[in-house]
Amino acid sequence: MSKQILSVKQIDKRFKGVHALKGIDFDLNEGEVHALVGENGAGKSTLMKILTGIYEKDSGEMHYLGKLYHPHGPKQALQMGIGIIHQELNMMDHLTVAQNIFIGRESMHKSGLFLDEKAQNQRAQALFDRLNMNIDPSELLGNLTVGMQQMVEIAKAVSHDLKVLILDEPTAALTNTEIDELFTIMRNLSKQKVAMIYISHRMDEIHRITNRVTVMRDGEYIGTRDTDKVTKEEIIQMMVGRVIYEDPKQKSNVEDGAQVVLKVSNLHAGKMVKDVSFELRRGEILGFSGLIGAGRTETVRALFGADKIESGTIEINGKPALIKTPRDAVEHGIGYLSEDRKRYGLCTGLSVIDNSIMATYESYQKYSFMQQGKMRKVAQQFSEAMKIKTPSLEQLVVNLSGGNQQKVVIAKWLIKNSDILIFDEPTRGIDVGAKSEIYHLMNELAKEGKSIIMISSEMPEVLRMSDRVIVMCEGRITGELDISEANQEKIMAFATMNN
Repeated sequence: MSKQILSVKQIDKRFKGVHALKGIDFDLNEGEVHALVGENGAGKSTLMKILTGIYEKDSGEMHYLGKLYHPHGPKQALQMGIGIIHQELNMMDHLTVAQNIFIGRESMHKSGLFLDEKAQNQRAQALFDRLNMNIDPSELLGNLTVGMQQMVEIAKAVSHDLKVLILDEPTAALTNTEIDELFTIMRNLSKQKVAMIYISHRMDEIHRITNRVTVMRDGEYIGTRDTDKVTKEEIIQMMVGRVIYEDPKQKSNVEDGAQVVLKVSNLHAGKMVKDVSFELRRGEILGFSGLIGAGRTETVRALFGADKIESGTIEINGKPALIKTPRDAVEHGIGYLSEDRKRYGLCTGLSVIDNSIMATYESYQKYSFMQQGKMRKVAQQFSEAMKIKTPSLEQLVVNLSGGNQQKVVIAKWLIKNSDILIFDEPTRGIDVGAKSEIYHLMNELAKEGKSIIMISSEMPEVLRMSDRVIVMCEGRITGELDISEANQEKIMAFATMNN
């Protein structure tokens, strides 16, 4: 029987206007990989921040290694053997790998006056050997891929002699090969009796790598199951309290002869957009598929005026459109939801109201004053329509869950009444419940006559949502499929086609 290393009993936590955790129970065994799942806003991150000393609990008890545990900060938690790898990496690109790992714990020459880089690199190499990582300690961190940088962050955490490692959405930005490498390292750590809490929205990964899964919903503990004894559908139903179906779309919903609202011809932009041509019809969801680096995002960025177009033409509703800047695109009725919503889609330090009306700000200005009443009314209307979960419209967007942040971005473009919407990875980092709501919204928008370009790296999402699929490889369109004939094999064949 596995030794219990950590237990949480009846943990409660409140913030202003939000009861974030309501009597949560959780336990972790030595050497196990324990999945923690739930919709965005379920309380997972709050619980992890309490475990790592970032937040103080309001009530309840925690036991670690058989003793009461009450950390007063992340540093103390790390010293006691509990560390976390956040979804957004927190390292310094201009330093070497070894310097990042041992920052604050540098190797010094005997004099104590100078750094001993050679000894520090040797310490890092010994750590990599233990973890079976093939990384050069002297390489600048900024020269590594995101996947390799994440391996370095794991090595840094493990260098503190961890007993518990928390991984928050560790595969969100990784390729399939990098995910395989991560799982190999996790299995190796498990053999060394390191216990891991694995937070992910990817159900297939949970069955590949975890031993048990605990489900949270609306700040409450729902249950814990052995991973090999519970199905993906059962986990999802526990998460959202309802059944969610993910069947592929069988046929296009677009009527024959529907108006072409966007025509792109022979578009060239930089190294990643080469002679791209396609059409988008009214009420259509046009899926863009392809491997990482295929040029999908670069294509829509050029279309939106975010990147310079070198040659080619764009027509909107049959008329030539000159788009040199995002403002030009917005004036032509195009809205863009970037794959990086925090960087390009939101001002996270502003409120829900301010973000919602950002694209129409000038409409609410009268003389030198803003019409606060009208702003609030329209923001309230779309917040309710989008079912945005927020204590108030004054809430800062940074405090919302990922799914609700995405809804605010969508609300911004709906308030602008954009006819063409570009959704770049619309459900990345969003739980299955919020995904279902985004899918429903996209279908409703298409029924109302909006036209959508959707980029997605998730094949089931492409097959579920698209009326037609455009496939790209190395900057070029290599295939086009009606959804009635599309499947994963055909899409992958086009996605790997040599030009």
